[in-house]
Amino acid sequence: MRSASWRAALALVIALLPAGPSASVAPAIRVVDAYQGVRYVEHLETDPRPLRLHVARIDLRAPGLRVKVSPPAGGRETVREPTLAFVRREGAQLGVNAHFFLPFPSVDAEAWVIGLAASEGVVYSAFESPEQSFALVPDAPALRFDRRQRARIVHRARGDGTGLRVRERGAVWNAVAGSAQIVTAGVVTIPTYRGDGHPRGALLPGLGRYDTGRSWYDVYTARTAAGLSRDRRWLTLAVVERSPASDGLPVGDLATRLVRDYSVWDAINLDGGGSSTMVWQDPATGAHALLNTSSDSAGGRRVATSLAVFARPRSTQR
Repeated sequence: MRSASWRAALALVIALLPAGPSASVAPAIRVVDAYQGVRYVEHLETDPRPLRLHVARIDLRAPGLRVKVSPPAGGRETVREPTLAFVRREGAQLGVNAHFFLPFPSVDAEAWVIGLAASEGVVYSAFESPEQSFALVPDAPALRFDRRQRARIVHRARGDGTGLRVRERGAVWNAVAGSAQIVTAGVVTIPTYRGDGHPRGALLPGLGRYDTGRSWYDVYTARTAAGLSRDRRWLTLAVVERSPASDGLPVGDLATRLVRDYSVWDAINLDGGGSSTMVWQDPATGAHALLNTSSDSAGGRRVATSLAVFARPRSTQR
């Protein structure tokens, strides 16, 4: 369905959610059942601020459903490219940007990926203590997929000197990491800055402006996040755009919406700002295109990694 009245769209969104407490969804929405196990929802709001939010809900148990992270390449860890280019080349049906990266800002063609990264069984970046400690926590949890597309949030193994091993059981087939875990067991968990009242804060004041009084997480800007339902069957990918039609969101507000509207149980915050990108292969035309308006360029920023989703056409469903 390409469009619907808000009442019909609301019913479709609620029908998608796993069983549990009732969810609240903004009425100005567009819903597209794009592929088997993949539903796209666009939220448009004007009050109290303009907002355009793109959400993809993905059934990881759908037939033929799989994901892939950008593979290692080049003399560093990856070669930068727009998410659109990666998804189109791979022949995937959906994709979002993933890791933070260095150097940035930079026009360099190659990048170092920040945090755990794996692509189809090749683990090529480790857990780490990042330079951007005003925004990224040490050893930020990662979203891991095994070869059977089973997903979970994973953490660095205790006592691991390499940073390549995870605490949880299961093989790392694909993995993306971000700045922090922003939803933990259904609760919004935004990291705090170390200082008075927060001796164990995971963030350090930095860039001369980010601290307890002005958190990097509280800025209105474009955001990308990835979350899982409690049973880890449903993957939720969300991109908030920063454009004339949207002011963006603080991370905490996005996390609250993921919990409230999409029953997300665990989630991580991925690279945002000009990196935030969601693309799809339009099920009606077969053309790959951006769903959000990029604040970087018309085709989206060249990023270090992207997460691609492969899904079957709905017409082949049995």
